[in-house]
Amino acid sequence: MHWMSRHRRLVIAAICLLSTLLILLGRALPDVPFLFAPWLGEQRLQDLLRRQGRVTPERTDFVFVGIDQQSLQLDAIGEDEIASDRGLQLMTERGYPWSREVWALLLDKLVAAGARLVVFDVIFNPANDGDPVFAEALERYRDKVVIGSNFDYSGSRQLILPNTTLIPAPQAQDDRVGFVNFLPDEIDGKIRAMQLAMSERQVAGKEPHPSDEIFHSLGARALAKMGERPISRELRAHPFRFGPADAYEPKNLYELFLPKSWQVNFGSGAFFKDKVVMIGASAQIMHDVVDTPLSPSTPGPALHLHAMAAAAAGEFLRSTPIPLKLALVCSAGAVAWLLVALVRRPLVSIFALLGIAVAYLVAARLLYDSAGFFLFTVPVLSLLVLSGGLSLGFEYAVERMEKLRTRRTLERYVSKNLVKEILDNPLGYYNSLLGSRKPATMLFSDIVGFTTLTERSDPEALVKQLNEYLTRMVAVVFENHGTLDKFIGDAVMAVWGNVKSLGVAEDAKCAARTALGMRRELHKLNERWREAGMVELGIGIGINQGEVLIGNIGSEERMEATVIGDAVNLASRLEGLTRTYDVDILVGPSASELIRDEFHLRTVARVQVKGKTEPVDITALLGSRSDPLDDPEFSRWLESYEEGIQRFRARDFTQAKIFFERFLEFYPDDQLAKMYLIRALELEQRPPDESWNAADVFTKK
Repeated sequence: MHWMSRHRRLVIAAICLLSTLLILLGRALPDVPFLFAPWLGEQRLQDLLRRQGRVTPERTDFVFVGIDQQSLQLDAIGEDEIASDRGLQLMTERGYPWSREVWALLLDKLVAAGARLVVFDVIFNPANDGDPVFAEALERYRDKVVIGSNFDYSGSRQLILPNTTLIPAPQAQDDRVGFVNFLPDEIDGKIRAMQLAMSERQVAGKEPHPSDEIFHSLGARALAKMGERPISRELRAHPFRFGPADAYEPKNLYELFLPKSWQVNFGSGAFFKDKVVMIGASAQIMHDVVDTPLSPSTPGPALHLHAMAAAAAGEFLRSTPIPLKLALVCSAGAVAWLLVALVRRPLVSIFALLGIAVAYLVAARLLYDSAGFFLFTVPVLSLLVLSGGLSLGFEYAVERMEKLRTRRTLERYVSKNLVKEILDNPLGYYNSLLGSRKPATMLFSDIVGFTTLTERSDPEALVKQLNEYLTRMVAVVFENHGTLDKFIGDAVMAVWGNVKSLGVAEDAKCAARTALGMRRELHKLNERWREAGMVELGIGIGINQGEVLIGNIGSEERMEATVIGDAVNLASRLEGLTRTYDVDILVGPSASELIRDEFHLRTVARVQVKGKTEPVDITALLGSRSDPLDDPEFSRWLESYEEGIQRFRARDFTQAKIFFERFLEFYPDDQLAKMYLIRALELEQRPPDESWNAADVFTKK
């Protein structure tokens, strides 16, 4: 990780280069979804532009007459209406395909109405009734009609042509015949391009040759008869700009034969004057639908009209050339490297990447709308985001590792929560070091008789034992959100509320939980040390709460963040008084009130420590109310002890003696009760003066 940090620019460059190779490799691996996704996404973006971007204007002179479901069934038309028209009669004589006389009648009707051109998206290949009549109509209106042929790609790849009765050979070269095929995209099968001309070799899947016979599409034939030749006759597919999605909705074919509909809906034919009429299937049962960017079920005849409108308007689309694609992809990787490697502020890099991506998308939309140019977008932006994201992720990982390394180094010398505050909130922490007053809770713990122990123990073994003891004690402090202020020899000083407070009451309770945790941990250590033949240790703990001065205190050569004040001093004095009163945990008055609801406390004494003019009531911490005491009966008989304390302080020494004696009947070894019983007996014999306040005055620390 240190090497990566020192050579971060090289690592980021490697990340960007690898991302570039992955994006480029994805084009050749369509079976690997993750790698191929950007290239598939490029098609989808282009389809979105086709739907949402500028469209080819709908041609109002283009009409789609559909062979709909009702035209196939005619079950909603009365017999009288059918009898009134020769075309309807022929349509009901048998199922589809109808007699070709139907198409002749339709062609007569449309041309008589003034239609500019009639295009049949129908393949009239097998011989059928009425072929001669239809052939006469096709010849009669040869400049106003185009019919379809079809390349059969499912079999022999032959061109299926109209039968020779309708169009004499060679049918493919007759300007009334054009192939109806659109070549689907190799990736997803959608139709996005038109092919206006195709050679016989192309039909066989080979490269075209100048000697090849050339076939023309249905749209190309129609545009030629309209006098609007397409701008390109190259033997390749031409992507084109579609019209509106709702353009070229079909008119029902049977309505053209129904006298009432012909008159009402089509103005007795006036509607078709100067129109280009495309006739083809619109009924779902005929399955003449294709998948296009507009819809997965675009009717084939409507697709021809979209293509013809685009070709007539020159609305062909261009893709980004391959060399430019490569240049854009490489540029995206380079931009990602420049932003992340040279700009050291991650937020700036992120916003810059987002800004570039948005600007690129806007440029893609503008180029599509104005010039019909597909700017290579999704793989480029994918690379930009992938390279930028991975590089920023690497930067973040390096920073986190450096921060973690710094944190672990600092935690060997400074409290964990203090380190967290320094690293996570440096400004607030450094401001607090200038000096401030806050309520805090302090805990002092010290090993009982450690000085004597050092004189008679093996130094190496004692240091090892002391380190093990301090490690466990400090762990308890940290588990309860405390700050390790300092070690004072074998003593530990911990603080709650100086770095970050959980609330005054909660800070005090955390200190109490810490004291109980230290008691438990020491008990476990002593059990193990006893089994190992090592000396056991005892501790005294003092807890106090109050307002303290927090700041960076020391000399110019060495300073440390700590707390000072009377509340700190009292906590230290309480730790020393644990030997006097033969208890292991003493709690000051303000802390006692804050934790009383959650912990069992026992009144110990009213004390006036050195440096104080007023006495304070101190208590012993017995345990948590949520955990049963070792002796369940102790709390019940403790009431006698507490009543004795109250009587003692009220100068009723006789009654106090009785309550202490009652308590000692059950706990004869209790040192506090013994002490108070002796005092009650003495004061009963020699009552104190009026200034007596039941306080123990200490003149030494």
